Amino acid sequence: MAEPLVLLPDLMCDARLYGPQIADLSREMAVMVAPVTGGERVEEVASGLLDLMPRRFALAGLGLGGIVAMELQRRAPDRVSRLMLMSTTPLPETPQQAAERDPLIIKARAGRLDAAVRAMMPGDSLAPGPFKMEILAMLDEMAAGLGVEAFVRQVRILQRRRDQQGALRRMRVPVTVLCGAHDQLFPVKRQAFLAELIPGARLEVIEEAGHLPPLEAPDAVSAAIRAWMKEPLLLR
Repeated sequence: MAEPLVLLPDLMCDARLYGPQIADLSREMAVMVAPVTGGERVEEVASGLLDLMPRRFALAGLGLGGIVAMELQRRAPDRVSRLMLMSTTPLPETPQQAAERDPLIIKARAGRLDAAVRAMMPGDSLAPGPFKMEILAMLDEMAAGLGVEAFVRQVRILQRRRDQQGALRRMRVPVTVLCGAHDQLFPVKRQAFLAELIPGARLEVIEEAGHLPPLEAPDAVSAAIRAWMKEPLLLR
């Protein structure tokens, strides 16, 4: 049987981000979604999650979840058997990028959480399609459920995250970098750069998706996860 699969959601998202994959993949493997809200630094979040994780597991993360996934793999390489990074980045924020996020915290605390979240994940980051408005409505619901303080903690994680390029170059597990062709937040060119950092990594671009492939192209993402889970483990 395949090792357990742990999924980490993006900024202000919960398990509903991976709803289609949970329903599909849980018929043949153990699937767990872990929150990425437990601190204001990625190191703090990763440390807390390791206490909850199986002894050894496959790990996939999207956006902020991908940033936490890279830190988990850096901290516990003996426990992460394989890694899938979706729509994410190994780079730290520049001082200017970090400073530009502070007004969004002020906006969220002033009662405009929906506008703050939408500024970080605008509608045009998704691919055009018949379910785009439904996905955006779900994003609003997930954000409202998590609340303002979760938003503040997650923004702080982004502002204070470390550079993971060195750790990625040393990685020796099966890695797939997955992205949507329409993603304007993390364009394909940047995802190709991410894949090139990691020895043996495979880049998979989903043409009909933007920033949230698990909801925009669920069947394609489930197929990609199955293929990645079947890749042979690499000798260390």
